[in-house]
Parts: sequence; structure tokens; C-alpha cells
Amino acid sequence: METIKYIHEPTDLQCGQAVIAMLSGKSVDEIISLTGTDRETDLKQMFSAFEALGIRYNKTRIAVKSKGELPPIALLSLETPRCWHWSLYFKGTFYDPEHGVLNDFPDSNRRYYWEIY
Repeated sequence: METIKYIHEPTDLQCGQAVIAMLSGKSVDEIISLTGTDRETDLKQMFSAFEALGIRYNKTRIAVKSKGELPPIALLSLETPRCWHWSLYFKGTFYDPEHGVLNDFPDSNRRYYWEIY
């Protein structure tokens, strides 16, 4: 995977589907069908979708404070002021389904990642 096409979450509850869509090149609707939900996704649903799509990942959750600690590609779980939120880090850039394409983490307190290969 060389590039990411940014996808804004269609609804406030579809950040997980948007992240999976960006990683897989599929549409959010295709990911909704795959995950079986158009609402929040949990970690089990994210991992299940990765496996179904052949996306390789590390199941170990790692706490992170700064961008420099991230691997080249990572699924992010962020405690934002509003909720827990899925986001994507790809080769130096944050592709956040809610906040857009960013140079650093969106406003968040606790941050975790899972490496994507």
C-alpha cells in the first residue's frame, strides 16, 4: 500500500468503517456490510474486518504519546473530548475520519495504536 485516499465518516458513528475503507480501498458501504453495523465498531469487529480483507496487523495495543513513537502504519484509538474514536496513521500523516488530514494527533487525551503491516 503506497497511498491512502481520505474518507470522511458518513455519520458520527462510522469512524471505524471509514478507517477500514481507507486501508482496504473499499467503500464505507462495503465495510458496513462486512462488519454488519452502521454504528460504532468495537475492536473485535475491526480485527474481524482486517482478517476478512487480508490486512495484516499486530494484536498488541500500545500506548502512545507522540507521533514519533508510531510505526509507519497504525490503527489509532483516541479518547477525544467527545468519545473514543478510531483514526488512521499512515506514513507521517493522520487520516482522521472526523477531523480530516492532519500533521499530528487530533485533540485527544489517552491514545493507543495497533501496528498495521
